[in-house]
Amino acid sequence: QVQLVESGGGAVQTGGSLRLSCAASGRIFGINPMGWYRQAPGKQRGLVAITSSGGITNYADSVKGRFTISRDNAKNTVHLQMNSLQPEDTAVYYCNMNMQARTYWGQGTQVTVSS
Repeated sequence: QVQLVESGGGAVQTGGSLRLSCAASGRIFGINPMGWYRQAPGKQRGLVAITSSGGITNYADSVKGRFTISRDNAKNTVHLQMNSLQPEDTAVYYCNMNMQARTYWGQGTQVTVSS
């Protein structure tokens, strides 16, 4: 069994910053791709940022230059530093890990950005 637990969400004003963290635990084998997705009300869940097992990162165009994904392989954690937050960043943010052809999701953490 694998569990992903997110933390760090909250409410901020436009231009503020938040740092999300995700800790993976359980039967984890090797270093696996991990990422962050988000889902706003009435919209589909979409990619925010991902990091490969080798540390290669990729970002959605809407967050490039503002968000930074990082990982600590020793702790099986992934972080998302979010700067210059905008109201359109408001969503539930989900941590994701792909391992041995399976996809695991966290329970999500709410990020609310007010103008």
